[in-house]
Amino acid sequence: MSIRALWIISLDKAENVSLRFSKRFSTVEHRAKLLGGKAYAPVPDEDVVLQLLMTELGLSDPEKSYVPLRDNCSHCPRSPALELHLSPRERDTLWPVLTVSQGPLILSCLPLVDAPTKPRPPLSSLLSVSKGLTLLSGLQAFLLSSGGKTDPEGLASRLALLPSVLLQICPLGTPLDVPILGSPATSAAVTPAGNQKQPAWKTGLHRGRAAVTVALTEVVRSMQYGNPYKQDLWDVYGTVTCKCEVEGVLPNVTVTLTLPPNGSPLQDILVHPCVTSVDSSILTATSVDGSDSSAFWGPYKFPFSPPLEPFRLCSYTSQVPVPPILGSYQLKNEDDCLHISATLKLHESVKNSFEYCEAHLPFFNRDQMSAVDVRVSYGQLDVNREKNLLVWIIGQKFSKSREISLEGKISFGGPVPGPRDPMCSGLTSYIKLYFKVPDLTLSGCSVDQHSVQVYSTAKAKIFTSRELQSKEYFIWNSTGSAPVSSGQMIL
Repeated sequence: MSIRALWIISLDKAENVSLRFSKRFSTVEHRAKLLGGKAYAPVPDEDVVLQLLMTELGLSDPEKSYVPLRDNCSHCPRSPALELHLSPRERDTLWPVLTVSQGPLILSCLPLVDAPTKPRPPLSSLLSVSKGLTLLSGLQAFLLSSGGKTDPEGLASRLALLPSVLLQICPLGTPLDVPILGSPATSAAVTPAGNQKQPAWKTGLHRGRAAVTVALTEVVRSMQYGNPYKQDLWDVYGTVTCKCEVEGVLPNVTVTLTLPPNGSPLQDILVHPCVTSVDSSILTATSVDGSDSSAFWGPYKFPFSPPLEPFRLCSYTSQVPVPPILGSYQLKNEDDCLHISATLKLHESVKNSFEYCEAHLPFFNRDQMSAVDVRVSYGQLDVNREKNLLVWIIGQKFSKSREISLEGKISFGGPVPGPRDPMCSGLTSYIKLYFKVPDLTLSGCSVDQHSVQVYSTAKAKIFTSRELQSKEYFIWNSTGSAPVSSGQMIL
């Protein structure tokens, strides 16, 4: 539910009417245009809206007690949802224009209706109507003191705060909350500091303990064939995610990524729009030409003014020489049985400490497994007959030799067929690895806690972490066919 426009009108005892505040949300208006199609009616200028609204409420032209579009018998008003007729044509109508009035103020808004308006749906079925009325009631309580009365200076002060209030409770036209009832005009909850202007993408200000959390995650994919005529493929994709709880309208934070002397340079770097400046050589490093001698090796500094919600500061790719786990897999049909053997070897550069590590061996387009005689040199094996799946649970460590193996025979002849897959038939099969390694990245990239700089009034606590995860990590049977990916794998 979103708001296309909002108006606040004051009406004094002398029947003088003035528009005290108006706000339009262009992104919501664009959505209204797409949803409305030929029936779309644009929001006119403020003076036109004011005149139409006063006419509909019967507060203008006191000599004209009868207005045809408002007072004829065919018009069935459904308060508080008003119709504003922009022209005699039926389609040029703004509906539903929600209006509440109390004391000297009239508050009105035009919510976005994402349901067909012909025929008019019941107001009780439109979430946008109830949300819009809730927003108007909250703004009414914010602008007026208890009893609906306020002094002109107090009202002017609260109207001046309204742009900042809307950034917090209705960012980009979508109501998230309502103001605290009866909040004083001197409240500093949403007022910007100094002469800094609150940016449109920042929906409020943080109040409380300052903390900055930076999480670096690298994801590795691999396609290993065990075939000299098929090239193994792997790629690494990294993301840096931040959550900054820092006081101030535009606080400054700098996160620095560093590489070890033998680390792989970061490439294809993309940054969040809140990053204020970045070295051009960082952004021009791409993985298209891996032999480029002008590769940037860091440090990679990203100064930014953060939003309140968690966000992805940057992403990158990295070309590492070898995948973390090398594997081989062979299947053979022997005497109505399937003989399987597999070997997994953890590369010496990878820390032998996992959060979890599992190898899944599925068997498609066969009858259900009947007899399973498979042994593993390390870890444990779970047999899922319904899914024709072997789960090799390696656990949190490889063996001391960093090499483990699986071997045995499987018979298929169960009472029901197993799962089907058009890609994997005959000896076309694979092992799929699932693992996560804490405090490790293949590129060697890291975020040191002391390299995170926060320029704010309060000292912030810094939390950093990094981890390596697998995604689409396959080891194909070397004795059967396998799909071949042409070119570089793209995440």
